[in-house]
Amino acid sequence: MTEIKKTTPDTEAAPAAPATRGLLPFPLATARALLLAGGIATAASAFLAWTWTSEFPGDLTYYGYPGGLQWLTFVAGLLTTLFALSAYGVRGLGWLLPAKNNSPLTLTALGGLATTWFTVISICVELGGVVNLEPGGYIAAIASLLPVLGALSLPEQLGENTKDNLKAYVTKAERIPAAKPLAPWAERAVITAVTALGLFVFTYGIDTEYGELFVGYLILVTFSLWALHAGGVLDHFSRIVAHNRSFTLAMGFVAAIAFPFTQTDDHYANLGVNILIFGTVALGLNIVVGLAGLLDLGYVAFLGVGAYTAALVSGSEFSRFSGVQFPFWAAALTGAAASLLFGVLIGAPTLRLRGDYLAIVTLGFGEIFRIAVNNMDGDSGPDITNGPNGIPSIPDLNFFGFNMGESHDIAGFTLGRFANYYLLMVLIMAIVVLVYTRAADSRIGRSWIAIREDETAATAMGINGFRVKLVAFALGAALAGLAGTVSAHVTYSVVPTPYQFAGSTPPNSAFLLAAVVLGGMGTVAGPLLGAALLYLLPEKLNFLQEKSLLAFGIALVLLMRFRPEGIIANRRQQLEFHETGQLDVPQQATLTDEPAVTKAGA
Repeated sequence: MTEIKKTTPDTEAAPAAPATRGLLPFPLATARALLLAGGIATAASAFLAWTWTSEFPGDLTYYGYPGGLQWLTFVAGLLTTLFALSAYGVRGLGWLLPAKNNSPLTLTALGGLATTWFTVISICVELGGVVNLEPGGYIAAIASLLPVLGALSLPEQLGENTKDNLKAYVTKAERIPAAKPLAPWAERAVITAVTALGLFVFTYGIDTEYGELFVGYLILVTFSLWALHAGGVLDHFSRIVAHNRSFTLAMGFVAAIAFPFTQTDDHYANLGVNILIFGTVALGLNIVVGLAGLLDLGYVAFLGVGAYTAALVSGSEFSRFSGVQFPFWAAALTGAAASLLFGVLIGAPTLRLRGDYLAIVTLGFGEIFRIAVNNMDGDSGPDITNGPNGIPSIPDLNFFGFNMGESHDIAGFTLGRFANYYLLMVLIMAIVVLVYTRAADSRIGRSWIAIREDETAATAMGINGFRVKLVAFALGAALAGLAGTVSAHVTYSVVPTPYQFAGSTPPNSAFLLAAVVLGGMGTVAGPLLGAALLYLLPEKLNFLQEKSLLAFGIALVLLMRFRPEGIIANRRQQLEFHETGQLDVPQQATLTDEPAVTKAGA
């Protein structure tokens, strides 16, 4: 007689699914505790003395008051703590993890570790060894390591656990409902708050007084934005922006106008006006490269045409036409028209070329321009540009009775010379953005994109490829010339040296192209962000002066590997760089960078 074995519920149950663990073997509860405790300890360590001498920039010798890079560690620890509390399901913090994954926790922990250890290592290197560290420096280094250990022990998705450590464990964060649409006033309040925060972050970065602080700032901002993107916060914000495009654009310009009123040193306003000039030229190049798909390696020459034209007609005593002094609006239009004319003259015989051949021809045009203005000194050529000496002593602008070269008191704030030019460039930037967005969303803009995607197919569908490309070339050149007219007055002089393909500092064609690619081709905000980064890096990091091109080359290689669509990506172009199904790309109402809201169930 066959013996029948009695089974129990445990033996009848199906085998348990493989446990989902992180990279480290800590239990889930321990990992979360390490993350929260480590974030709190990292923030608290900023209130200790990290070194005994004030020779290290920022004076990190005080107890109870952070200084310099310690403030960045404090912010990193605070962000880690907030994300950890959000993972625990604390009410009011669920919006930090709408994607319900643990990647933001890992990234904020790594940001705190990188910022803190960069500071500690810098102290040891600059002061001559670990002996210069106070106990607070060791505590900070260990404290910043704890949340990394906890984060690396977490599974990929929020709330995943193993049967061994926490059976049937469900966090409050898993029960966070999907984000509900906000009321219109609430969406505008969110946009206003983010704009104010963005202004503060940008102002802090541009006001950094030494290279170590700027590097720490870049590390913290990079990891923080990466964490917000990985958690889905930026995607939710982009949907809010899609509902309020006009209001968002208005708030952006309000923040830009408010920037000089936050500065007490006109030097930082000088950085701001040069960033806007550089960004305006990059946005013009974005029409040629990002929308029309034409690789132009000599684009900086159009900036030079506008600058030299303005210098010749603005009343400089060294100008060939020293008796001529146009008002600003006439000088600006003359510079833009001259650049547009040169764009047409250069584009007409060359735009029938494609790809590398067009790039080589435009590179040659840029070099021809620099050599030509260098030789127009009356000896090697006609006396027009004063040769290598350029055209100095360009007078300040007088804009409707407002002298740009003098300080002015407005509402209790003193605006210096560079602040005046900065506000003028904000106005010009508004005009350029309007022209760019209107052109991109027009019939000619759609023709540019069709040419960029496949010129042969676009031509077969009836688009006149040559005419469309020539319009893009001319419009981009005109915008660069407009920015050049202001650049000539800001710098007081125009010389041929900056208008080359590559150099240690912007503007030059290599930097302009890098700004477009780095920021995001085909977008409005991308080239502006790229221009700001590429202008600030050589300014803040003096040790990169001789190796700036090498550093930017490495950065571009890494960007092409990990985010080929740029920092601020055009949602349509993301599909070109990623496999189908990897990205949830919302529908797009226009050809600009802001996506429309995805329909329910789409």
